[in-house]
Amino acid sequence: MTEGPLSDRLEPQVASLTGTTSRRRRFLDGLFRFATIASVGVALLTLGALLVDIFLQGRPRLNPDLLSNMPSSRPERAGIQSAIFGTLWCVGLTAVVSLPIGVATAIYLEQFARRDRWYVRLVELNIQNLAGVPSVVFGILGLAFIARGPLSWGFTVGTGAMVLTILVLPTVVIASREAIRAVPSSFVDGALALGATRWQAVWRQVLPAAIPGIATGSILSVSRAMGESAPLLLLGALTFVTFNPTGLDSGYTVLPLLIFKYASDAKQELHVVAAAAIIVLLVLLLTLNTTAIMLRNHFEKRRH
Repeated sequence: MTEGPLSDRLEPQVASLTGTTSRRRRFLDGLFRFATIASVGVALLTLGALLVDIFLQGRPRLNPDLLSNMPSSRPERAGIQSAIFGTLWCVGLTAVVSLPIGVATAIYLEQFARRDRWYVRLVELNIQNLAGVPSVVFGILGLAFIARGPLSWGFTVGTGAMVLTILVLPTVVIASREAIRAVPSSFVDGALALGATRWQAVWRQVLPAAIPGIATGSILSVSRAMGESAPLLLLGALTFVTFNPTGLDSGYTVLPLLIFKYASDAKQELHVVAAAAIIVLLVLLLTLNTTAIMLRNHFEKRRH
């Protein structure tokens, strides 16, 4: 009895191996999906438990006195007014300086710079490297060259804002470049074909389309500056400040560092003040993030 073709004899074996491989792949995919969902669920549950615990602990001090009183070692008089104003000063100055410089740098690198130039490659390399540098390194840099050294600004609001600007500037540049890069090149090509200059094409076509991404990335970068404390530890912001900043050369403190001071105190009553201050900081951060989302949605609606 003659056997059939080789393909007919191998087909059942191939089908069996294919079915086994497919079942194994589905099992591994399901296992990975389950592990991912479980990990996210554990993280969210932990975060939710921490937020509930902080809210329950700080709720007794969520009153106008918390916002109107200055920092104090006496729990009944302890407040966070100077820390709020110091945070607003530092973050406001950081936004005013970093956003125009970051967006302008992104526009130049994406639309005008020649990629074959050595200095353009050097700038891009430095931006990528600085985005991954630990924040405390920026504090050391600010201490050596801004607070002391060549500039000698001292431990002032201007020094803190400048260090935070250096910290968030690479992130602003990268986020803005990604937003500009997402705009189709046909926008610029069409404008140039109609007789517009390169700058007119960028200003009239590219920027309006990229504004949602630029606004979102920039505001989230500034939000990071609001929660930073490591660089400011080296720049005098941990002092017990009982007055509001009055200028760039004024002393200051910020919410993250004042929270650390209250939370590390031996008096348990001050831990309640620290929890209430954490809630205020979270509200400020959520306000900035909500603003970013609203701006993105607003400009996306206008574009469409």
